[in-house]
Amino acid sequence: MAVAEKAFETLFSPEACLPGVDKLRERIVGLSATLRAGAAQVEKDRRVPMESIEALRAAGYFAIVKPRALGGYGYDFSVLVDLNIDLAKWCASTAWVAGLLSAHQWLVSSFPGQAQRDVWQDTPDALVCGSYAPACQAEAVDGGFLISGRWSFASGCECAQWSLCSAFLPAGDGRAAAAPAFLLVPATDYSIDDTWHVVGLAGTGSKTLVLDKVFVPAHRALMFSETTTGQTPGARLYPDQPGLAIPMLSTIPSCLASVAVGAAQGALEDYLDRTSRRVTRGAVAGGQNKMADFPTIQLRVAEAAASCDAAKRILLADLAEREATVRSGQRISVEDRITSRRGQAFSVSLAIRATEALNASTGGQGLDLSHPVQRAWRDANAVGRHISMNWDTVGTMYGQMALGLEPKGQY
Repeated sequence: MAVAEKAFETLFSPEACLPGVDKLRERIVGLSATLRAGAAQVEKDRRVPMESIEALRAAGYFAIVKPRALGGYGYDFSVLVDLNIDLAKWCASTAWVAGLLSAHQWLVSSFPGQAQRDVWQDTPDALVCGSYAPACQAEAVDGGFLISGRWSFASGCECAQWSLCSAFLPAGDGRAAAAPAFLLVPATDYSIDDTWHVVGLAGTGSKTLVLDKVFVPAHRALMFSETTTGQTPGARLYPDQPGLAIPMLSTIPSCLASVAVGAAQGALEDYLDRTSRRVTRGAVAGGQNKMADFPTIQLRVAEAAASCDAAKRILLADLAEREATVRSGQRISVEDRITSRRGQAFSVSLAIRATEALNASTGGQGLDLSHPVQRAWRDANAVGRHISMNWDTVGTMYGQMALGLEPKGQY
């Protein structure tokens, strides 16, 4: 095996302490009061504070799906998604950023070994943000590529030391035509343009990265065709971590969807707490009646609870099936990949339905921008605007496959 393709067997101790999932959950729950109390400020500041990132790092959040050979815990992606649902209950913006930063530890582990060394050898706990839409046509030069352009929606970019910037690589090196790839770029090679002024997920700091003729060595490239099939250099490097062989679009979008599901669950918990003790103050009609006694309120609670439960089950069940497939040594089929995409987008639509049901009956109090139910409603709808979560796009793709047509979309 070439030096550039070796794992980190000499850099990290395989005997590192591995906390159980229950212990990880206990650590995350321990942050709940602080994250919930700071959610409004995160939204106002339009970014997640480094104090929260450091607290999550100390809790082991960014090690969850990182391979054990790299100092991580090597858990299945379903563990991260389950914990991220909890995190999103308290602050959806924090969960969006932390979930992606953790998921990107898994994605960078899919790169060639030398790229992983570039990121983690000197800074073992380095974090990586990303912008997935190919923003330019890379120029082939000796030893790699030059890229220039603007990469939008780089969530948590101010908390990261590296970024994944997507670009089209020119034909060559086995490519018959230009093809998209992720390119790893250190934060020292780009500037951040503050373009993030939004009504939902406002605290994610999803700003724009600006690059000007940045050189990226060839070993820091990962083709989309590799990661969307699960046939990556990293999957070959770490055969003891079968989860790396799961296609990227069956995993990372589930982490995004978990934010909407968790936000909806948090909205339901807040709604139950407030509404169970709330008395109406109507000046003309309905005054001094218990809100909990209204059948319409009871129905909204039932609809929201059922939607949250169904959304979580869909997300975790799909991931469990993909994980079982790779553990058995089989490859994930195209049908399974599209089924995962269906579950991700549909779970978000259910989360939006839950927050719609609750937010519509918060009354005048719910108009306050700091109201948790209203914030969850805005955040869940923001998740639904993501191209990977758009139900119309993903749903029709699944329908095309089920009807025997050629599926058109991202899978």
